[in-house]
Amino acid sequence: MVEIKSVVPGSYADKKGIRAGEKLISVNSHPIRDILDYRFYVCEKTVTLTLDTREITIKKDEYDDIGLEFETFLMDKQESCRNKCIFCFIDQNPHGMRESIYFKDDDTRLAFLFGNYVTLTNVPDSELERLVKMHISPVNVSVQATNPQLRKMMLNNRFAGRVLEQMRILADGGIDLNAQIVLCKGVNDGSELERSLYDLEGLVPALKSVSVVPVGLTKYRKGLYPLEPFSEEECRQVVETVERIGSDFLKKHGTRLVFASDEFYIRAGLPIPSADFYEGYPQLENGVGMIASLCEDIDDEIDFTLGEEPDTHISRRVSVVTGKASYKTIVEQVEKICKIWYNIDCRVYEIRNDFYGENVTVSGLLTGQDIIAQLKGKELGDLLLIPRNALRHQGDCFLDGVTVEEMERALGVSVLPSADGSELLHGIIGD
Repeated sequence: MVEIKSVVPGSYADKKGIRAGEKLISVNSHPIRDILDYRFYVCEKTVTLTLDTREITIKKDEYDDIGLEFETFLMDKQESCRNKCIFCFIDQNPHGMRESIYFKDDDTRLAFLFGNYVTLTNVPDSELERLVKMHISPVNVSVQATNPQLRKMMLNNRFAGRVLEQMRILADGGIDLNAQIVLCKGVNDGSELERSLYDLEGLVPALKSVSVVPVGLTKYRKGLYPLEPFSEEECRQVVETVERIGSDFLKKHGTRLVFASDEFYIRAGLPIPSADFYEGYPQLENGVGMIASLCEDIDDEIDFTLGEEPDTHISRRVSVVTGKASYKTIVEQVEKICKIWYNIDCRVYEIRNDFYGENVTVSGLLTGQDIIAQLKGKELGDLLLIPRNALRHQGDCFLDGVTVEEMERALGVSVLPSADGSELLHGIIGD
Protein backbone atom coordinates (compact mmCIF):
# COMPACT_ATOMS: atom_id res chain seq x y z
CA MET A 1 0.00 0.00 0.00
CA VAL A 2 1.46 3.33 -1.10
CA GLU A 3 0.04 6.79 -0.39
CA ILE A 4 -0.59 9.03 -3.38
CA LYS A 5 1.15 12.36 -2.86
CA SER A 6 -0.39 14.24 -5.79
CA VAL A 7 -2.27 13.80 -9.06
CA VAL A 8 -1.20 15.47 -12.31
CA PRO A 9 -3.93 17.91 -13.43
CA GLY A 10 -5.71 16.72 -16.57
CA SER A 11 -4.30 13.19 -16.32
CA TYR A 12 -6.26 9.94 -16.53
CA ALA A 13 -6.19 9.67 -12.75
CA ASP A 14 -7.38 13.27 -12.31
CA LYS A 15 -10.31 12.71 -14.67
CA LYS A 16 -11.30 9.64 -12.66
CA GLY A 17 -11.38 11.73 -9.49
CA ILE A 18 -8.37 10.19 -7.74
CA ARG A 19 -7.02 12.58 -5.13
CA ALA A 20 -3.89 13.06 -3.04
CA GLY A 21 -3.97 11.14 0.23
CA GLU A 22 -5.66 8.05 -1.17
CA LYS A 23 -3.68 4.82 -0.92
CA LEU A 24 -2.86 2.57 -3.85
CA ILE A 25 -3.05 -1.12 -2.94
CA SER A 26 -2.78 -2.94 -6.26
CA VAL A 27 -2.82 -2.58 -10.04
CA ASN A 28 -4.72 -5.26 -11.96
CA SER A 29 -4.75 -7.33 -8.76
CA HIS A 30 -0.94 -7.15 -8.40
CA PRO A 31 0.22 -5.70 -5.06
CA ILE A 32 2.35 -2.59 -5.46
CA ARG A 33 5.57 -2.53 -3.43
CA ASP A 34 7.67 -0.02 -5.31
CA ILE A 35 8.24 1.87 -8.54
CA LEU A 36 9.17 -1.26 -10.51
CA ASP A 37 5.83 -2.93 -9.73
CA TYR A 38 3.95 0.27 -10.47
CA ARG A 39 5.63 1.02 -13.81
CA PHE A 40 5.39 -2.57 -14.98
CA TYR A 41 1.72 -3.15 -14.23
CA VAL A 42 0.45 0.30 -15.17
CA CYS A 43 1.61 -0.15 -18.80
CA GLU A 44 -1.47 -2.14 -19.81
CA LYS A 45 -4.22 -0.58 -21.92
CA THR A 46 -6.78 -1.37 -19.23
CA VAL A 47 -5.65 -0.61 -15.68
CA THR A 48 -7.74 -1.42 -12.62
CA LEU A 49 -6.53 0.42 -9.53
CA THR A 50 -7.51 -0.89 -6.13
CA LEU A 51 -7.45 2.00 -3.66
CA ASP A 52 -8.03 1.85 0.08
CA THR A 53 -11.65 3.01 -0.40
CA ARG A 54 -12.66 2.01 -3.94
CA GLU A 55 -11.72 0.44 -7.25
CA ILE A 56 -11.24 2.40 -10.48
CA THR A 57 -10.66 1.22 -14.05
CA ILE A 58 -8.78 3.37 -16.56
CA LYS A 59 -8.62 2.71 -20.31
CA LYS A 60 -5.70 4.28 -22.11
CA ASP A 61 -3.02 3.76 -24.73
CA GLU A 62 -0.35 1.22 -23.81
CA TYR A 63 2.55 2.74 -21.82
CA ASP A 64 0.68 6.03 -21.21
CA ASP A 65 1.27 7.41 -17.72
CA ILE A 66 -1.86 7.74 -15.62
CA GLY A 67 -0.66 10.72 -13.57
CA LEU A 68 -0.03 9.50 -10.04
CA GLU A 69 2.87 10.90 -8.00
CA PHE A 70 4.25 9.50 -4.75
CA GLU A 71 6.23 10.71 -1.76
CA THR A 72 9.54 9.32 -3.02
CA PHE A 73 10.70 8.45 -6.50
CA LEU A 74 11.09 4.77 -5.62
CA MET A 75 7.79 4.78 -3.65
CA ASP A 76 9.64 3.31 -0.67
CA LYS A 77 13.01 3.87 0.99
CA GLN A 78 16.21 3.53 -0.98
CA GLU A 79 18.21 0.35 -0.34
CA SER A 80 21.47 1.13 1.41
CA CYS A 81 24.69 -0.81 0.99
CA ARG A 82 25.34 -3.68 3.40
CA ASN A 83 28.99 -4.02 2.43
CA LYS A 84 32.08 -2.50 3.99
CA CYS A 85 34.24 -2.44 0.89
CA ILE A 86 37.96 -1.93 1.35
CA PHE A 87 37.91 0.62 -1.51
CA CYS A 88 34.68 2.51 -0.69
CA PHE A 89 35.01 6.14 -1.79
CA ILE A 90 32.30 7.32 0.59
CA ASP A 91 34.41 6.19 3.56
CA GLN A 92 37.13 8.51 2.26
CA ASN A 93 35.09 11.70 2.55
CA PRO A 94 35.95 14.24 5.25
CA HIS A 95 33.60 14.91 8.14
CA GLY A 96 31.10 17.75 8.02
CA MET A 97 29.72 17.34 4.50
CA ARG A 98 26.03 17.06 3.55
CA GLU A 99 24.34 14.01 5.05
CA SER A 100 23.42 12.68 1.61
CA ILE A 101 27.13 12.41 0.72
CA TYR A 102 27.55 9.61 3.27
CA PHE A 103 24.61 7.50 2.05
CA LYS A 104 25.81 4.26 0.45
CA ASP A 105 23.45 3.25 -2.33
CA ASP A 106 23.16 -0.37 -3.45
CA ASP A 107 19.67 -0.43 -4.99
CA THR A 108 19.00 -2.62 -8.03
CA ARG A 109 16.08 -0.40 -9.03
CA LEU A 110 18.43 2.55 -9.44
CA ALA A 111 20.72 0.34 -11.52
CA PHE A 112 17.90 0.10 -14.05
CA LEU A 113 16.48 3.61 -13.71
CA PHE A 114 19.71 5.61 -13.57
CA GLY A 115 22.49 3.22 -14.59
CA ASN A 116 23.92 2.84 -11.06
CA TYR A 117 26.18 -0.13 -10.35
CA VAL A 118 25.13 -2.54 -7.61
CA THR A 119 26.84 -5.46 -5.88
CA LEU A 120 23.73 -7.71 -5.66
CA THR A 121 24.72 -8.68 -2.10
CA ASN A 122 21.38 -7.49 -0.70
CA VAL A 123 19.29 -9.09 -3.47
CA PRO A 124 17.55 -12.43 -2.73
CA ASP A 125 16.87 -14.83 -5.59
CA SER A 126 13.17 -13.92 -5.42
CA GLU A 127 14.10 -10.33 -6.33
CA LEU A 128 16.26 -11.56 -9.21
CA GLU A 129 13.26 -13.52 -10.44
CA ARG A 130 11.13 -10.38 -10.23
CA LEU A 131 13.67 -8.48 -12.33
CA VAL A 132 13.54 -11.27 -14.92
CA LYS A 133 9.74 -11.35 -14.91
CA MET A 134 9.57 -7.60 -15.51
CA HIS A 135 12.52 -7.74 -17.91
CA ILE A 136 14.36 -5.01 -16.01
CA SER A 137 17.30 -4.57 -18.35
CA PRO A 138 20.15 -3.80 -18.29
CA VAL A 139 21.41 -4.47 -14.77
CA ASN A 140 24.82 -3.01 -13.95
CA VAL A 141 26.88 -5.08 -11.53
CA SER A 142 29.86 -3.97 -9.49
CA VAL A 143 31.84 -7.21 -9.58
CA GLN A 144 35.41 -6.42 -8.37
CA ALA A 145 36.36 -10.12 -8.38
CA THR A 146 34.78 -13.42 -9.34
CA ASN A 147 36.93 -15.39 -6.90
CA PRO A 148 34.31 -15.95 -4.15
CA GLN A 149 36.70 -15.72 -1.23
CA LEU A 150 38.44 -12.64 -2.59
CA ARG A 151 35.15 -10.88 -3.26
CA LYS A 152 33.93 -11.65 0.27
CA MET A 153 37.12 -10.09 1.61
CA MET A 154 36.96 -7.01 -0.61
CA LEU A 155 33.32 -6.32 0.22
CA ASN A 156 33.60 -7.49 3.83
CA ASN A 157 30.41 -9.47 3.30
CA ARG A 158 30.13 -13.24 3.73
CA PHE A 159 27.27 -13.28 1.20
CA ALA A 160 29.31 -11.66 -1.58
CA GLY A 161 30.65 -14.84 -3.17
CA ARG A 162 27.62 -15.66 -5.35
CA VAL A 163 27.96 -12.88 -7.91
CA LEU A 164 28.53 -15.14 -10.92
CA GLU A 165 25.60 -17.34 -9.91
CA GLN A 166 23.37 -14.29 -9.51
CA MET A 167 24.45 -12.82 -12.83
CA ARG A 168 23.79 -16.18 -14.48
CA ILE A 169 20.18 -16.13 -13.21
CA LEU A 170 19.70 -12.72 -14.82
CA ALA A 171 21.50 -13.70 -18.02
CA ASP A 172 19.44 -16.88 -18.43
CA GLY A 173 16.33 -14.76 -17.95
CA GLY A 174 17.20 -12.56 -20.90
CA ILE A 175 18.58 -9.63 -18.92
CA ASP A 176 21.47 -7.63 -20.39
CA LEU A 177 24.39 -7.05 -18.02
CA ASN A 178 27.24 -4.58 -17.68
CA ALA A 179 30.04 -5.13 -15.19
CA GLN A 180 32.55 -2.98 -13.36
CA ILE A 181 35.82 -3.94 -11.72
CA VAL A 182 37.36 -1.42 -9.32
CA LEU A 183 40.99 -2.44 -9.40
CA CYS A 184 43.02 -2.35 -6.19
CA LYS A 185 46.78 -2.74 -6.33
CA GLY A 186 47.95 -6.09 -4.94
CA VAL A 187 44.40 -7.27 -4.30
CA ASN A 188 42.33 -8.03 -7.40
CA ASP A 189 44.83 -7.17 -10.13
CA GLY A 190 47.28 -9.46 -11.97
CA SER A 191 46.14 -13.08 -12.16
CA GLU A 192 42.93 -12.30 -10.25
CA LEU A 193 41.96 -9.72 -12.87
CA GLU A 194 42.55 -12.28 -15.63
CA ARG A 195 40.47 -14.85 -13.75
CA SER A 196 37.61 -12.38 -13.30
CA LEU A 197 37.56 -11.36 -16.96
CA TYR A 198 37.60 -14.93 -18.24
CA ASP A 199 34.95 -15.97 -15.70
CA LEU A 200 32.75 -13.08 -16.86
CA GLU A 201 33.26 -14.17 -20.47
CA GLY A 202 30.98 -17.10 -19.68
CA LEU A 203 28.05 -14.67 -19.46
CA VAL A 204 28.35 -13.60 -23.11
CA PRO A 205 26.12 -12.69 -24.98
CA ALA A 206 24.06 -11.33 -22.08
CA LEU A 207 27.14 -9.52 -20.79
CA LYS A 208 27.57 -6.41 -22.93
CA SER A 209 30.61 -4.69 -21.42
CA VAL A 210 33.13 -4.68 -18.57
CA SER A 211 35.04 -1.65 -17.29
CA VAL A 212 38.27 -1.80 -15.32
CA VAL A 213 38.82 1.37 -13.30
CA PRO A 214 41.47 2.28 -10.71
CA VAL A 215 40.42 2.64 -7.09
CA GLY A 216 39.97 6.27 -6.07
CA LEU A 217 42.20 7.15 -3.11
CA THR A 218 41.69 10.39 -1.19
CA LYS A 219 43.82 11.88 1.58
CA TYR A 220 41.21 10.82 4.17
CA ARG A 221 42.08 7.10 4.33
CA LYS A 222 43.30 7.07 7.92
CA GLY A 223 42.25 3.84 9.65
CA LEU A 224 41.09 2.21 6.40
CA TYR A 225 42.45 -0.81 4.53
CA PRO A 226 45.96 0.03 3.26
CA LEU A 227 45.75 0.71 -0.46
CA GLU A 228 48.29 2.38 -2.74
CA PRO A 229 47.95 4.04 -6.14
CA PHE A 230 49.20 2.20 -9.23
CA SER A 231 52.59 3.31 -10.54
CA GLU A 232 53.09 4.28 -14.17
CA GLU A 233 54.52 0.86 -15.02
CA GLU A 234 51.73 -0.94 -13.16
CA CYS A 235 49.16 1.08 -15.11
CA ARG A 236 50.89 -0.02 -18.32
CA GLN A 237 50.59 -3.64 -17.19
CA VAL A 238 46.87 -3.22 -16.49
CA VAL A 239 46.27 -1.69 -19.92
CA GLU A 240 48.29 -4.47 -21.58
CA THR A 241 46.27 -7.14 -19.79
CA VAL A 242 42.92 -5.57 -20.60
CA GLU A 243 43.79 -4.92 -24.26
CA ARG A 244 45.21 -8.42 -24.72
CA ILE A 245 42.14 -10.10 -23.27
CA GLY A 246 39.90 -7.66 -25.14
CA SER A 247 41.57 -8.65 -28.42
CA ASP A 248 40.98 -12.30 -27.55
CA PHE A 249 37.29 -11.61 -26.89
CA LEU A 250 37.03 -9.64 -30.14
CA LYS A 251 38.20 -12.66 -32.12
CA LYS A 252 35.86 -15.03 -30.30
CA HIS A 253 32.76 -12.90 -29.80
CA GLY A 254 33.02 -9.93 -32.15
CA THR A 255 33.35 -7.49 -29.25
CA ARG A 256 36.24 -6.39 -27.06
CA LEU A 257 33.84 -6.58 -24.12
CA VAL A 258 36.39 -5.25 -21.61
CA PHE A 259 37.88 -1.76 -21.50
CA ALA A 260 40.31 0.03 -19.19
CA SER A 261 39.33 3.50 -18.04
CA ASP A 262 40.98 6.59 -19.50
CA GLU A 263 42.69 7.16 -16.17
CA PHE A 264 44.79 4.02 -16.60
CA TYR A 265 46.00 5.19 -20.02
CA ILE A 266 46.80 8.68 -18.74
CA ARG A 267 48.69 7.42 -15.68
CA ALA A 268 50.57 4.97 -17.90
CA GLY A 269 51.57 7.73 -20.32
CA LEU A 270 49.88 5.84 -23.15
CA PRO A 271 47.83 7.35 -25.97
CA ILE A 272 44.05 7.07 -25.70
CA PRO A 273 42.63 4.65 -28.29
CA SER A 274 40.53 6.00 -31.18
CA ALA A 275 36.77 6.35 -30.98
CA ASP A 276 36.16 3.12 -32.94
CA PHE A 277 38.00 1.13 -30.26
CA TYR A 278 35.22 1.81 -27.73
CA GLU A 279 32.35 0.22 -29.69
CA GLY A 280 29.82 2.96 -29.02
CA TYR A 281 31.06 3.87 -25.53
CA PRO A 282 29.07 1.38 -23.39
CA GLN A 283 31.02 2.38 -20.24
CA LEU A 284 31.27 6.14 -20.73
CA GLU A 285 29.89 6.93 -17.26
CA ASN A 286 32.75 4.91 -15.76
CA GLY A 287 35.34 7.12 -17.44
CA VAL A 288 35.94 4.68 -20.29
CA GLY A 289 36.38 6.45 -23.62
CA MET A 290 35.45 9.89 -22.29
CA ILE A 291 38.46 11.55 -23.91
CA ALA A 292 37.95 9.81 -27.26
CA SER A 293 34.27 10.75 -27.13
CA LEU A 294 35.09 14.39 -26.32
CA CYS A 295 37.53 14.67 -29.23
CA GLU A 296 35.12 12.93 -31.59
CA ASP A 297 32.26 15.24 -30.54
CA ILE A 298 34.39 18.33 -31.10
CA ASP A 299 35.58 17.19 -34.53
CA ASP A 300 32.04 16.31 -35.63
CA GLU A 301 30.63 19.57 -34.31
CA ILE A 302 33.38 21.65 -35.95
CA ASP A 303 32.61 20.00 -39.31
CA PHE A 304 28.87 20.58 -38.84
CA THR A 305 29.28 24.17 -37.70
CA LEU A 306 31.70 25.09 -40.47
CA GLY A 307 29.26 23.63 -42.97
CA GLU A 308 26.76 26.31 -41.93
CA GLU A 309 29.18 29.14 -42.81
CA PRO A 310 29.72 30.42 -39.24
CA ASP A 311 31.29 33.72 -38.28
CA THR A 312 34.89 32.75 -37.53
CA HIS A 313 35.71 36.39 -36.67
CA ILE A 314 33.91 36.15 -33.30
CA SER A 315 35.83 37.95 -30.56
CA ARG A 316 35.44 36.51 -27.06
CA ARG A 317 37.38 35.93 -23.85
CA VAL A 318 36.48 32.72 -22.04
CA SER A 319 38.11 30.17 -19.76
CA VAL A 320 37.84 26.45 -19.12
CA VAL A 321 38.63 24.45 -15.98
CA THR A 322 39.54 20.80 -15.89
CA GLY A 323 41.28 18.24 -13.70
CA LYS A 324 44.85 17.08 -14.08
CA ALA A 325 43.93 13.87 -15.93
CA SER A 326 42.27 15.60 -18.89
CA TYR A 327 44.23 18.88 -18.90
CA LYS A 328 46.51 18.02 -21.84
CA THR A 329 43.57 16.88 -23.96
CA ILE A 330 41.49 19.97 -23.19
CA VAL A 331 44.41 22.25 -24.07
CA GLU A 332 44.85 20.46 -27.42
CA GLN A 333 41.15 20.72 -28.23
CA VAL A 334 40.94 24.38 -27.26
CA GLU A 335 43.97 25.17 -29.44
CA LYS A 336 42.24 23.39 -32.35
CA ILE A 337 39.09 25.47 -31.85
CA CYS A 338 40.97 28.75 -31.51
CA LYS A 339 42.88 28.16 -34.76
CA ILE A 340 39.53 28.34 -36.53
CA TRP A 341 37.85 31.02 -34.41
CA TYR A 342 41.09 32.97 -34.23
CA ASN A 343 39.78 36.02 -32.35
CA ILE A 344 38.75 33.96 -29.33
CA ASP A 345 40.98 34.07 -26.28
CA CYS A 346 40.34 30.86 -24.33
CA ARG A 347 42.44 29.97 -21.33
CA VAL A 348 42.52 26.49 -19.80
CA TYR A 349 43.14 26.14 -16.07
CA GLU A 350 44.20 22.87 -14.47
CA ILE A 351 42.62 22.58 -11.02
CA ARG A 352 44.60 20.71 -8.38
CA ASN A 353 42.36 18.63 -6.13
CA ASP A 354 43.30 19.96 -2.70
CA PHE A 355 39.99 18.82 -1.26
CA TYR A 356 40.47 15.08 -1.86
CA GLY A 357 44.22 15.02 -2.39
CA GLU A 358 46.72 14.81 -5.24
CA ASN A 359 45.86 11.19 -6.12
CA VAL A 360 42.40 12.31 -7.30
CA THR A 361 42.88 13.80 -10.77
CA VAL A 362 39.57 13.34 -12.59
CA SER A 363 37.36 16.33 -13.42
CA GLY A 364 34.26 14.67 -12.00
CA LEU A 365 35.62 14.99 -8.44
CA LEU A 366 36.59 18.66 -8.59
CA THR A 367 35.05 20.78 -5.84
CA GLY A 368 33.73 24.30 -5.95
CA GLN A 369 36.04 25.54 -3.23
CA ASP A 370 39.17 24.34 -5.06
CA ILE A 371 38.07 25.99 -8.30
CA ILE A 372 37.30 29.26 -6.51
CA ALA A 373 40.52 29.27 -4.49
CA GLN A 374 42.75 28.56 -7.49
CA LEU A 375 41.02 30.96 -9.90
CA LYS A 376 40.74 33.98 -7.58
CA GLY A 377 42.41 36.91 -9.29
CA LYS A 378 42.96 35.01 -12.56
CA GLU A 379 41.94 36.33 -15.97
CA LEU A 380 38.70 34.45 -16.69
CA GLY A 381 37.10 36.57 -19.40
CA ASP A 382 33.33 36.75 -19.70
CA LEU A 383 32.51 33.07 -19.20
CA LEU A 384 33.91 30.15 -17.20
CA LEU A 385 33.19 26.67 -18.55
CA ILE A 386 33.17 23.88 -15.94
CA PRO A 387 32.73 20.10 -16.39
CA ARG A 388 29.11 19.17 -15.78
CA ASN A 389 30.11 15.82 -14.26
CA ALA A 390 31.64 17.70 -11.30
CA LEU A 391 28.10 18.63 -10.26
CA ARG A 392 25.70 16.33 -8.44
CA HIS A 393 23.08 14.46 -10.50
CA GLN A 394 20.63 17.27 -9.69
CA GLY A 395 23.07 19.72 -11.29
CA ASP A 396 22.72 22.29 -8.52
CA CYS A 397 26.05 22.07 -6.67
CA PHE A 398 29.47 20.46 -6.36
CA LEU A 399 30.28 17.62 -3.96
CA ASP A 400 31.40 20.13 -1.32
CA GLY A 401 28.03 21.91 -1.47
CA VAL A 402 29.23 24.99 -3.37
CA THR A 403 26.58 26.05 -5.91
CA VAL A 404 27.16 27.40 -9.40
CA GLU A 405 25.61 30.71 -8.28
CA GLU A 406 28.03 30.96 -5.37
CA MET A 407 30.94 30.36 -7.74
CA GLU A 408 29.69 33.09 -10.06
CA ARG A 409 29.50 35.56 -7.19
CA ALA A 410 32.92 34.59 -5.83
CA LEU A 411 34.71 34.84 -9.18
CA GLY A 412 32.65 37.59 -10.77
CA VAL A 413 32.05 35.64 -13.96
CA SER A 414 29.22 33.70 -15.56
CA VAL A 415 29.66 29.94 -15.15
CA LEU A 416 28.41 27.42 -17.70
CA PRO A 417 28.57 23.62 -17.19
CA SER A 418 29.44 21.60 -20.30
CA ALA A 419 28.86 17.88 -20.61
CA ASP A 420 30.47 16.92 -23.91
CA GLY A 421 32.53 18.16 -26.83
CA SER A 422 29.60 19.81 -28.53
CA GLU A 423 28.70 21.85 -25.45
CA LEU A 424 32.34 22.76 -24.88
CA LEU A 425 32.75 24.01 -28.45
CA HIS A 426 29.59 26.09 -28.44
CA GLY A 427 30.36 27.41 -24.97
CA ILE A 428 33.71 28.66 -26.27
CA ILE A 429 32.47 30.20 -29.52
CA GLY A 430 29.27 31.49 -27.91
CA ASP A 431 26.60 30.50 -30.39
